[in-house]
Amino acid sequence: MLVRLEASVNMDSPSADKALNDRMADWYAGQFKEITGGTVVRIPNEVYGDRLLCEVGQGDKQILLVGHFDTVWPQGEASRRPFHIGNGRAYGPGVYDMKAGLMQAMFAIKALQESGRFPADKKIVLLLNSDEELGSPTSRAFIEDQARKSAVSFVLEPPMEPSGALKTARKGSGRFKLAVQGVSAHAGVNPEKGVSAIQELACQIQRLHALTDPAVGTTVNVGVVKGGIGSNVVAEHAEGEIDIRVATAEEARRIESALGGLVPVLPEARLQLTGRMMRPPMERTERTAALFALARQIARAEFGVELEETHTGGVSDGNFTAAVGTPTLDGLGARGDYAHSPVEYVRIDEIPFRTALLAELIARC
Repeated sequence: MLVRLEASVNMDSPSADKALNDRMADWYAGQFKEITGGTVVRIPNEVYGDRLLCEVGQGDKQILLVGHFDTVWPQGEASRRPFHIGNGRAYGPGVYDMKAGLMQAMFAIKALQESGRFPADKKIVLLLNSDEELGSPTSRAFIEDQARKSAVSFVLEPPMEPSGALKTARKGSGRFKLAVQGVSAHAGVNPEKGVSAIQELACQIQRLHALTDPAVGTTVNVGVVKGGIGSNVVAEHAEGEIDIRVATAEEARRIESALGGLVPVLPEARLQLTGRMMRPPMERTERTAALFALARQIARAEFGVELEETHTGGVSDGNFTAAVGTPTLDGLGARGDYAHSPVEYVRIDEIPFRTALLAELIARC
């Protein structure tokens, strides 16, 4: 596993580089066939890397494993800091998010095959996405389609540290931009003839942040603001970039309605809102709770490990599988830390357990 993991980490796969991600897809397709003997269907993508639908088994009950091979790291990162091992940890770009998780998925299938416990009534589908780090803009429908065909979905994103907790709920996310058009004027000679887009944006930011409701897990954050051309000019244009996080579909509807109802405070100012909710919330359901209970029972009885569950404000493709009604258990990937950081790593000692846990879940769910 580590030899293959090293090879994958030492191949750059930045989300926006189609050529590099197509090369990565070629590599994973070959690995899946070699490790599991399964089949691979390549799903063309005109913008980003091609996606892979890797299948094993002939049963009627489809088990969906979800992962992505794109990373946040640019071309050349793998040569600047290649895969290496130290103090029981494996390091390198994308090793934690989430190339180790993909290896665990393939070897979980292999473990079931070699132990003679591959479930005859099931078909295992490993879906490998190529634009997850960008919000899966071209892959959402593809993911949702496979989820609707599946009895359960297991997501190979990393678990939550410091305890390695599985994720039974994730917030949904949205990205919006509010552009304000004002009227420029000289700030010293005739400011009364101007309408400050910056002042209007400041008023709107107060309204937006007031939509935050910690009691129900909703946050609204204007994280980037731009505007004006000089301190002696009444700003004609300003804009703010907005991040939305919601724990429920009901809150998503409330926020979208509030954003759509924004009106200017200053006379003659104009507002233009663009953007959308990128991912729906992954809400904890009774069936998701049952999946976690099964995982906890397996971990305790078979491996003497006490699993925990948690929720997070971060998002994944599990948001999509859960939103169409498929019971989804997330965080089944590799333990480690520092995702999207030059010091990201995975714990080598945890890889066998996490692989075996996934295999048992597939066999028993």
